[in-house]
Amino acid sequence: MHDVVVNELEDYLAGKASPAFHGHLAACQGCRAEVESIAGISELFAELRPAPETNVEPSPFFYTRVASRIIERQNTEHWGLLAPGAAFFRRVAFASLLVLATLGSYLVMHENDISGTDAATIMAQHDATKNHDASADRDLMLVTLSSYGQ
Repeated sequence: MHDVVVNELEDYLAGKASPAFHGHLAACQGCRAEVESIAGISELFAELRPAPETNVEPSPFFYTRVASRIIERQNTEHWGLLAPGAAFFRRVAFASLLVLATLGSYLVMHENDISGTDAATIMAQHDATKNHDASADRDLMLVTLSSYGQ
């Protein structure tokens, strides 16, 4: 099709074409045949429109169903596998919470198993022949007193 037809085709289908457009159609057989076929298709689309007196509305939740089908189709396609849905992230969050709870309970249960904090170890570390600060004497005194109670 020539430029004059391409530029004014919508105006022609709306019934507002310029005289230059009509003059070109009268002179050019190829453009005339193309415009006639496009006009036929346009008339078929006009038949699909509902009459103005009929009130056509989609059923309730129509748009929700369409959106969910689109999402399902996207997730089933190959590139949809790279974008997991909300269920995947819920599972990851749940697994993270389980790991955190397990690690926390392990640390709480084994809190007293740290070597070097029992009375015998602290008493063995104390060297009375060396100069040391007063806090070391205090720790030794507490350990000695607590070991007599046992």
